[in-house]
Amino acid sequence: MSQSGGERGDDEQTDNDLNQVVGYVVKQAATALRAAMDTALRPMEITVPQYACLELLDGRPGLSNADLARGAFVTRQSMNGVLRGLQDRGLVTRASVAPHGRALPTQLTAAGQKRLRAARATVQAVEQQMLTNLSREQQRRLRDDLATCVDALGSRDDA
Repeated sequence: MSQSGGERGDDEQTDNDLNQVVGYVVKQAATALRAAMDTALRPMEITVPQYACLELLDGRPGLSNADLARGAFVTRQSMNGVLRGLQDRGLVTRASVAPHGRALPTQLTAAGQKRLRAARATVQAVEQQMLTNLSREQQRRLRDDLATCVDALGSRDDA
């Protein structure tokens, strides 16, 4: 019987089976990756948004709250909390006065750089676990194909 009839065999595929929808599987992968990163970073007392913020600041010191929020996929209000937590722990510094406009540039401290190095190794181990069953060529192809999908939707952020 079809899925619309309320029953279907476990091995029978239907056109509306969510596990066959690329977007659904991408979301499952992203959710599984986020959960694994949360678990791995927890002993370091770092959240995934905090880790993303540290990575972004390592690559581009002085980013504004808005730039960090975009890069970490959180709201500006959430990034305020992320930055406050990192600043309270001495991992970042923020200018008290904006050099221009209202944006307060943020920089990693030496302690922030040290914490980032440890967190980066942890996150890389999680990513390797996720990719363990893929060859280097399959990993490259997956990355390139996902980037192509992002570009097609016009969502690639150059920041």
